[in-house]
Amino acid sequence: QVQLVESGGGLVQAGGSLRLSCAASGRTFSSSAMGWFRQAPGKEREFVAAINWSGDRTYYVDSVKGRFTISRDNAGSTVYLQMNSLKPEDTAVYYCAMNRIAQPAGIAWWYRSYYDYWGQGTQVTVSS
Repeated sequence: QVQLVESGGGLVQAGGSLRLSCAASGRTFSSSAMGWFRQAPGKEREFVAAINWSGDRTYYVDSVKGRFTISRDNAGSTVYLQMNSLKPEDTAVYYCAMNRIAQPAGIAWWYRSYYDYWGQGTQVTVSS
């Protein structure tokens, strides 16, 4: 069974930075793409970023391009989300998730149904 545990959330002022971490247990981490999603109050959970199994390909939602960076450490079974130039609209609970595909293409990068395992989430609050 796979377990995903996020950490690194908190309260930050607009323009600040945070780095989220997601530690994975289980034997499939290094052969799975990983993603970050977020859910703001009253809104649907939305895709943020994803990275393929080897870490050499990434995919981002337009609203975070140039500000967020996803990376992974397969030896440590951890995926990261570096968030810079944070805005109040980035406020949400952030979830990491494990994709059933190692090398996604097309909608498999961002469509929730391709992600089989989810963490419990970590709160990110950006004050104006």
